[in-house]
Amino acid sequence: MTQDELKQAVARAAIEYVVEGGIVGVGTGSTANFFIDELGKIKHRIKGAVASSEATAARLKSHGIEVLDLNQVDSMPVYIDGADEITPHGAMIKGGGAALTREKIVASVADKFICIADSSKLVEVLGNFSLPVEVIPMAQAVVAHKLAALGGAPRLRMKDGKPLITENGCLIIDVVGMKIANPSELEAKINNIVGVVTVGLFARQGANVCLLGTAEGVKTLKF
Repeated sequence: MTQDELKQAVARAAIEYVVEGGIVGVGTGSTANFFIDELGKIKHRIKGAVASSEATAARLKSHGIEVLDLNQVDSMPVYIDGADEITPHGAMIKGGGAALTREKIVASVADKFICIADSSKLVEVLGNFSLPVEVIPMAQAVVAHKLAALGGAPRLRMKDGKPLITENGCLIIDVVGMKIANPSELEAKINNIVGVVTVGLFARQGANVCLLGTAEGVKTLKF
């Protein structure tokens, strides 16, 4: 199976976790896009969705799914999103699509986080994928210095030759070369650096379930 076929398979499997008449939190990225396309087929069964990015909101609307502002939402049964890396314990690196802060906010409201990923994303130790950190622009240099002191090599994320600006008006520093043995501890440590908006470690509140696309079919990992 191709990687896209694996993503399609987990997107279909995730529909089983959608609660009838409920609100669905939806992530950002290629795997989440496959899920949105599947969600469009059952849009009559849900109240609406909360999007973690403008791109996700646009795709949801293109399927006729009502997009709700998070401030309108009292409860959310499930948040469904992909991951750049996930461990057998449910800790993740996310933020390759630059939506890490909004993803973390929406995920924090949901009762359950369902991660959908192909088998290449499952790792024993996080860190092969660079760790994204969203920062306030004026704090870029000082945060980069402190991230380097933690053992990584910080690099400002660029797009079209210019620093990438997130939907929150911030910058992203990608930290490469880290092997993250204790993701919960590192998440707290980086989030406590003044000037950091959030780090793309989802460990203190990681996935509850991972639907993993493999050549043998979709495997369900529960944490």
